[in-house]
Amino acid sequence: MKYALTRIAAASAVSLLALAPVAAEEISVVGSWSGLPLHKQFEAPFWTETLPEASGGDITVQLTTHDQMGIKGGDVFRMLGDGVFDVGMTVADYAVGDAPELEGLDVPLLATTAEEAKAMVDAARPMVEEIFANRFNAKLLAIAPYPPQVVFCKGELSSLADLEGKKIRGSGRMTTKFLEALGAEGVNVGFSEVPGALERGVIDCAVTGSGSGYSAGWWEVTDTLMTLPLGGWDAVVTAMNMDRWNSLSDETKTLIQDKVATKFEAPAWDVAAGSLESDIACLTGNGDCAAGDPASLKLVEPSEADIAAARAILTDTVLPEWAQRAGDDWAKRWNDSVGQVVGVSIPLN
Repeated sequence: MKYALTRIAAASAVSLLALAPVAAEEISVVGSWSGLPLHKQFEAPFWTETLPEASGGDITVQLTTHDQMGIKGGDVFRMLGDGVFDVGMTVADYAVGDAPELEGLDVPLLATTAEEAKAMVDAARPMVEEIFANRFNAKLLAIAPYPPQVVFCKGELSSLADLEGKKIRGSGRMTTKFLEALGAEGVNVGFSEVPGALERGVIDCAVTGSGSGYSAGWWEVTDTLMTLPLGGWDAVVTAMNMDRWNSLSDETKTLIQDKVATKFEAPAWDVAAGSLESDIACLTGNGDCAAGDPASLKLVEPSEADIAAARAILTDTVLPEWAQRAGDDWAKRWNDSVGQVVGVSIPLN
């Protein structure tokens, strides 16, 4: 009798467990800059609305950004690897101090359109997946673009040569190396500190995304806009802590990968395709500005001579120096992937 009662109790417990709701997967996400369009238009809606709805409530998300947390962009992937949060999203160039080989993801001057930039990213993706797994204990989920990285300057500017001797904030290590090879002085200034640095004369110019510069009000403290993409496209990487990723069910992994690719990454690239034209309209007043009141920066478009000179500096100086930092193995992999797409080859020893 006692044994029968025990069996009945056990069966009842199993039935109750079957009826109990399965606990949702709660994911902590740290996004990129909170005030910029990529976060407001794509990151925040995806993580707080699109993915939870697609999961039927099986996934919930706690979202903040690195600037809201008060941490530096260069700390995001390091903290992600340590498991401080589950998903991190920030500019790949912020992490090159920990992974110099990552500089090869977003080389300046090689892509002048979103289509070209996307082709470079697709070619680099297998390398980036390996870098994030080995350097940051993280699973790569997405690579999305900021707008093309252009030059905001105080005073007059008419050609690339006019940047020589100026103090310029670059948007990444390779951009800063290019500026130094050009004869400018590269100055390390955080994105949010740029307007104050321009006002105080700490720097003369600064490189950032066209839309980012508009949103952050850089046009209020500069006079000239040069559209040569000196900083590439400032790729933003989304990655998940590998231990957290491995803890998920196969169904959840598939859902996240599918929705990130189709509902976050692809739309961000689609918008980037027309971003430079609309951003120029907002920054110069030449055309309609849907984002707000237009500014009145003087537009300086690079000449063919500027483009040729810039490419020569990149291929003769900047890329070989990167090969020394990253190592010949990574440079060869870059040549065989991204280099094939853009028609550039780094000389190897």
